[in-house]
Amino acid sequence: MNRIIIAIDGFSSSGKSTMARRLAQTIGYLYIDSGAMYRAVTLYCLKHHLFAGETVRTAALRQQMDDIRISFCTDAQTGQAHTYLNGMDVEAEIRSMPVSERVSHISALDFVREALVKQQQRLGEAKGIVMDGRDIGTTVFPEAELKIFVTASPETRARRRYDELIAKGQAVSYEEILDNVKQRDRLDQSRAVSPLKQADDALLLDNSEMTIEEQQAWLLDQYHRVTGCSAHI
Repeated sequence: MNRIIIAIDGFSSSGKSTMARRLAQTIGYLYIDSGAMYRAVTLYCLKHHLFAGETVRTAALRQQMDDIRISFCTDAQTGQAHTYLNGMDVEAEIRSMPVSERVSHISALDFVREALVKQQQRLGEAKGIVMDGRDIGTTVFPEAELKIFVTASPETRARRRYDELIAKGQAVSYEEILDNVKQRDRLDQSRAVSPLKQADDALLLDNSEMTIEEQQAWLLDQYHRVTGCSAHI
């Protein structure tokens, strides 16, 4: 079977992780959440006091990057991939608002991106992966056979994030999340290193009015077109 690399980029809370995870499960590929890796580094910085307000203590973080080990392991009960930071399951912690508010500052650092991109590229050497993030199709895997760029309105994305956190029992406000979504959009698109943008050969998917099932059907159609393989949800 012709195994490929599927790169799914897009804005924060656009649902790209959910669709990437489900697509990988459907076609039997490895799913890699690149954003979780940056969130894990952000969590490390919070736990090790490497933030001075909103400012990152870059010299200290640079010295400690070799001490940050990120891995993924499938949860036996849910079947979902969990993110591990130095051997500890941090999947819930990296989705918290303190991490969300600072992750764009971490992902803008060139030495952090360089270190994590190398890890991501090693994971993709055998192909057969679905990876989502901000620069997968432009920087990590510019040669990916299938590239998708996902977008939705800030209001739609904030509502999705709000519903997700409320379901997890976290006390958050929709207005705070909407402000965070808009701020992350500005930071992600304007950073000097690997800014968020649609690759020239990426397909645009605006899922503002789409259900998860409709998104999956569309993604499978694109997978079938590129590989010539057939699959069933």
